[in-house]
Amino acid sequence: MRRGLRLLMTVATAAVIAASFRASMQPHSTVGSAAVVSPAPPATPSSRRPPATGRRTPASPTPAAGSARPSSVVVAGGVVDTQYGPVQVEITVRGGRITRTHTLQHPSGDGRSDEINSFAVPQLDREAMAAQSARIDTVSGATFTSEGYRQSLQSALDAAHQAGAR
Repeated sequence: MRRGLRLLMTVATAAVIAASFRASMQPHSTVGSAAVVSPAPPATPSSRRPPATGRRTPASPTPAAGSARPSSVVVAGGVVDTQYGPVQVEITVRGGRITRTHTLQHPSGDGRSDEINSFAVPQLDREAMAAQSARIDTVSGATFTSEGYRQSLQSALDAAHQAGAR
């Protein structure tokens, strides 16, 4: 099981490095690389193992007693530099769904940015949870924060997918 986790972490690391390299080759890239903050913990062994046929069996909608709970992955998206400051989003993915969004960085430090983002950031978090994707609306008056949020969220989703979050 450790070998599988090590392989998963190696694949996720390679994906982050490849994304970083591609971004560094872009002359006007604004997105920093995403990072898996907390990989999915290894599944606990079950008393029943499916036959090793090389095919996956579909998961039952109701977990059997004693089965492992779905694992979660916490991923920080890339830092996106906007005209008013950096934006960075962190997500938690469990069972193929975004279960939590948290904005790690957003433009702040002056009264106007603080005022705008005190309203915009929670709204963007709610939109991301409802949409379960980066296809979210721009918050009126917070265009740059909204665009940075979307880009960072998408990089987090991509990294979560690469890390095997399903």
